[in-house]
Amino acid sequence: MRLGTGIGWRPEIADTVERMPGIDWVEAVSENLCPGHLPDSLLRLRERGVTVVPHGVSLGLGGAERPDAGRLRALAERAEVLGSPLVTEHIAFVRAGGPPTASPHLEAGHLLPVPRTRDALDVLCENVRIAQDALPVPLAVENIAALVAWPGEEMTEGQFLYELADRTGVRLLIDVANLHTNHVNLGADPARALGELPLEAIAYVHVAGGFERDGVWHDSHAHPVPPPVLDILADLASRVAPPGVLLERDEDFPGAGELAAEVESIRGAVARGRAAARTRDAADAGRTGPAAPAAGPERTEAGHGARTRLGLAQTALLSALVAGAPAPEGFDRVRLGVQARALAAKRADVVAKVAPELPVILGPAYRPAFLAHAQGSPMTGGYRRDALDFAERLLDADDGPAAQDAGVRRELREWWLERSGPAPRSRRPGARWARATRRVLLGR
Repeated sequence: MRLGTGIGWRPEIADTVERMPGIDWVEAVSENLCPGHLPDSLLRLRERGVTVVPHGVSLGLGGAERPDAGRLRALAERAEVLGSPLVTEHIAFVRAGGPPTASPHLEAGHLLPVPRTRDALDVLCENVRIAQDALPVPLAVENIAALVAWPGEEMTEGQFLYELADRTGVRLLIDVANLHTNHVNLGADPARALGELPLEAIAYVHVAGGFERDGVWHDSHAHPVPPPVLDILADLASRVAPPGVLLERDEDFPGAGELAAEVESIRGAVARGRAAARTRDAADAGRTGPAAPAAGPERTEAGHGARTRLGLAQTALLSALVAGAPAPEGFDRVRLGVQARALAAKRADVVAKVAPELPVILGPAYRPAFLAHAQGSPMTGGYRRDALDFAERLLDADDGPAAQDAGVRRELREWWLERSGPAPRSRRPGARWARATRRVLLGR
């Protein structure tokens, strides 16, 4: 499956992507697409023969619970309507808790790392097989960036991915920016990870930018791709010709010229790697890849005990990150604080996108008010529910922007009433009559 050079399609740069020369394919976030109302830009790209790959972010294949059937159906539907050759997701968990752990259900709102243990691998393999059976096209799964490391891990990242691919036949989406992130944050060696991978399983490659602050690398997708990430891409390309390479950019979008230059830098890194491969001596060129790590007895299904143990561990970690619980034993408390602040900041950013009226109503008070909300109110039902809970919390508070400004309170209350019921308030039975009556009474 040769994809070529691509870019992540986002509504903010849709026109730019359509005009960019040499773009063979695009990737779109699956959860942001409605199959019956695809953006005109994506439809035009499809008509031109540009491949569109749906990229999921909420399935949580690395979580203790089995994949949600509804989410799998949604991912399958998007693959079918787009005519995609494959779909992709992440090796991560995004939620934890609930009845299996006798604790509240919690949402991370972001991708969190899976412990590289036998229990977690067994659960992940079974979840991947469930997803593969439910999808109409092949699945590829992506390695993620991490700010924290699990204590007591039993495998390197490369060994973990090797066994996952070997046991399930799943394809791999290798994010070289995430390999760089894990190198800076966790000391993981990108070259070793690449050397341990089953290169023949790579479906395509992600490339993205980030920034370093206080010794921690943040995978922001909002900055230019740095030279170390391009070096890892060249190293990968020196080992195998990647079927596809894609630039990810999610925020702070630059102009068309700068985006095109980033795509060219990616092409250049791949070309550099392929040139190195051609000059490699015969002995090294004949290398077929590492032997599979010693795995012990093969287990085809994750037992109840493995899911329970993984669920308890993930719930303890997520509770520390979003609910103020004590840090689980063995974790770096400073890094947990960094991750907790990053999760809260991401919640604030995403809520501002799904409910753009709130930053307008609250003005400069929006962000500090939301971060205070996030500190005391874990997300339990997705970002739209989070926006409603935030507004309700402000309306109930004795202080804060809604309590201090009657105009803000009135607008915020109207916004909340419009969205808090089963249907928009303006469309509910009697709403039109009430508005007409009000206009008559006011003489309008």
